[in-house]
Amino acid sequence: MGYEWSFATLWRYRTLFVTGVEVTLAYTFGTILLGLIVGLLIGLARLSRSRLVNWPLIGFIEIFRCTPLLVQIVWFYYALPVILNVQIPAVVAATAVLSLYTGAFYAEIFRGGIISIERGQWDAARALGLRRWPMMRLVVLPQAMRRMVPPFMNQSIIQLKNTSLVSTIAVPDLLYQGQLITADTYRPLEVYTVVAVVYFALLFPTTLLAQLYEKRLAAG
Repeated sequence: MGYEWSFATLWRYRTLFVTGVEVTLAYTFGTILLGLIVGLLIGLARLSRSRLVNWPLIGFIEIFRCTPLLVQIVWFYYALPVILNVQIPAVVAATAVLSLYTGAFYAEIFRGGIISIERGQWDAARALGLRRWPMMRLVVLPQAMRRMVPPFMNQSIIQLKNTSLVSTIAVPDLLYQGQLITADTYRPLEVYTVVAVVYFALLFPTTLLAQLYEKRLAAG
């Protein structure tokens, strides 16, 4: 006997799905914004020639880039409170880890974009009498941002998928709501199919926009 699909039973849980989407989007946009701030500060600091400045920042970046995000979330939520002897709410732990994680990637995007600007542009800015930060703000960053946007968009798309991992510490995102609904309905196939479709509906248009922008950027 084949499995009898029944999506109709999920209709009464629609508010939970909507809540899950709202939480997922809130974490996505919030941590992208915080990650941009972290990434910009670290990326600019990485331009320093001082080893005392660079080595700790390289260590920070590599720790977050070279360990699984799920492990980071679990460690931040369960291990760090033991070390600090302070209770860390799930919302704070999830926000902090997602922001620092994406900030580590954004930092390298910022740094790579900045150092990709031709030396002649830097020399021309100095010839105009611009100091380092005015030169960075008026000459280098406007050109670098054009090159940074595609990798920023790709990393931000990944960030939306990464938010699903916060369900492991009971943050009520879309996947966590799906787990609650599954426990109540015993319909995991239908529930996770809906969850997958919702994620696809959120991500696919974004990937199309990213691809369109990259094509226009290349054509320009």
